[in-house]
Amino acid sequence: MAEIKDPENTLVMETTKGKVVIELFPDLAPGHVGRIKELAREGAYDGVVFHRVIDGFMAQTGDVKFGNSTSSSFNPSRAGMGGSEKPDLKAEFNNMNHSRGTCSMARSQSPNSANSQFFICFENAAFLNRQYTVWGQVIEGMENVDKIKRGEPVQDPDKITSLKVAADVAA
Repeated sequence: MAEIKDPENTLVMETTKGKVVIELFPDLAPGHVGRIKELAREGAYDGVVFHRVIDGFMAQTGDVKFGNSTSSSFNPSRAGMGGSEKPDLKAEFNNMNHSRGTCSMARSQSPNSANSQFFICFENAAFLNRQYTVWGQVIEGMENVDKIKRGEPVQDPDKITSLKVAADVAA
């Protein structure tokens, strides 16, 4: 098990493929880290599918409006088109490289449109650097991310069963 140095800035994500532990970067992206933690603490990500998974690139999830398989608003054909009820975030582009295991916010063409969706890189994706906000890094369980079913859209997608801030998880 990965050593969790700062439980308040670490996420424990249970997926249909296994556990993934993510170290957060509040110094690089305080607004984005705050939003992810806020939504995690509300349980908003629990049941959300990985709706766009591209081999050799990334696994995208986090559409809490249309992508939550346990919600009445779940719509597989619209998964990836929604966000949370919270306002969009101002971009916090930084110098972190989009490398294997990097967690970054998805957005539309507008740099200030990130809301709840995020992706985890399978491999180096340096072409995204300074265009998307990096907010975390997988420190354990990348082999489970690698097992997530591919597709655009994904048929019978894998999902986040639980996403919690480590400080809130009973030891």
